[in-house]
Amino acid sequence: MEHQDHEMKTFFQTNTAKMMMVGFLTLVLLIPLFFVQDLITERSQRKQEVITETTAKWGGEVFCYGPLLKVPYYDNTTKQLQTAYFFPDKLATDTEVKMARTLKRSIYRANVFSATITFEGRFSNPDFKSLQIPEENIRWEESQIVFRTTNVSSINSEVKIGINGQKYAFEPTASDKPNDSMATLESARLPIAMLAGQTFKMQLKYNGSHALSFVPVGKTTQATVNSDWHSPSFSGYFLPGTQTVSPQGFKAQWNILYFNRPFNQQQFGSLPDLSKYAYKVDLITPVDEYQQNERASKYGFLVIGLTFLVFFLIQTMSKINIHIFQYSMIGIALVLFYALLISITEHSSFTLAYAIAGTAIVSMITLYAYSILQNRKFPMLIGGALSLIYAFLFVIIQLEDYALLVGSIGLFAILAAVMFYSRNIDWSK
Repeated sequence: MEHQDHEMKTFFQTNTAKMMMVGFLTLVLLIPLFFVQDLITERSQRKQEVITETTAKWGGEVFCYGPLLKVPYYDNTTKQLQTAYFFPDKLATDTEVKMARTLKRSIYRANVFSATITFEGRFSNPDFKSLQIPEENIRWEESQIVFRTTNVSSINSEVKIGINGQKYAFEPTASDKPNDSMATLESARLPIAMLAGQTFKMQLKYNGSHALSFVPVGKTTQATVNSDWHSPSFSGYFLPGTQTVSPQGFKAQWNILYFNRPFNQQQFGSLPDLSKYAYKVDLITPVDEYQQNERASKYGFLVIGLTFLVFFLIQTMSKINIHIFQYSMIGIALVLFYALLISITEHSSFTLAYAIAGTAIVSMITLYAYSILQNRKFPMLIGGALSLIYAFLFVIIQLEDYALLVGSIGLFAILAAVMFYSRNIDWSK
C-alpha cells in the first residue's frame, strides 16, 4: 500500500503529470475567457443601439433618386387612370459631404455628416408610342416632377427645382404601397412643353449618418462625391470609375450609361424597386474599439498557453516547483487583462488602454513570479517574454491585410524557440 502511495506521489511529481495539469487548467480558463468575450459582444451591441437611437434624431442613411417626370394617362384596356414615369436624358450629381460633428451620449460617440447634393440634367419629350396611347388620353396638364428619398425629416433646405428660370416647390405625398420606406416628393403641375429640351437644377441639404446611396436614373449619369472622411467603402450595383482616398478625405466619380443599367428609361404603371441598382458610399470606421477588443480576446487562449509554457519551461530548467494554484492565479490575471482592456477602452483609446492593461498585468505577474522563484533572473525573463507576447498580439490586431502572415511567422518563430530551449529536457523525470 505504501509502495502504491509512493508511486502515485512519484507520478504527480513527474513533468508529464505537471504538463497534464497545466493543460487541463488552460482549458478550464477558457470558461472565464468566454464570459469576457460575451461581455465585449454585449457592450458592442449596446453601443450600436445607442448610436442608432442617437443618429435617428439627426438623420440616418441617405438614399434618393430622381428627379423623374410623371405623366398621368388613361388606359383604354384597363379603363383606369395610370401613370407613366420618364427618366432624364442626362443627369449630373455632385455631392459634398462634411463630417459635421460627433454626437455624444453617455460614453458613446456617433459620427454624423451634412451633405449638399446638387442635381442637374435634361428631359427629352415623353414617348407613349410603345403603349399606343392616343394623344387625347394623355393628361399633359397634370404632369409633375417626382423625387424619391428616405430621411425626409433630415432635409434641412427647401426642396425646389429650377426649370427655365422658374422654381417649383415639392410637397410630400402619401404612398399607395404598404411598408414603403421611401417618401415621394411631387412638384406642382407644370406645362410639359416647358420641360422638353430644358435643363433643370435642384439642390438638397441633408443631415445624415453611415452612408449615402443613389440610383443612376439618367440615360447618362455622371456623379461625384467629395468628402473630408478618410475611410470610405464603395459598394452597390456600380463601383466608381475613379477614386482617390487620403487621410484628408476622398473623391469618387461614376460615369454610368443606359446600357450599364438593367432598367428602362420609361416605367409605366408604377415605379419598381430600384434600390438594388444604387451605387453606395459607406462612411465607415475601419476597426472600432470593440472590434479590436474582440480580436484581442480571440487570442486569449494563445496568450495563456504561451505564458504557461514559459513558466513550465522555467520550472523544469530551474528545478523550482510551481504549484497548480499559482498557475491558476497567473491564468486568472491573464484573463483579467481583457476585462481591464474593454473597461479602459470605453473611456480612452484602444492603444492607451492596451498599454495600461498590459503594463499592469505584466508587472503583477513578474512580481508574483519573483515571490515564487526567489531570484531576479527568471522573473525578468518571464516579464520580457510576456511583454513580447503582448507586443506581438498588438501588432497582429493593428494589421488587417497582413495579420495572418505576420501571425503565422510569429508562431513559427515561437515554436522554433521552444523546441530549441526544450531540446535537453529529460521528460522521463
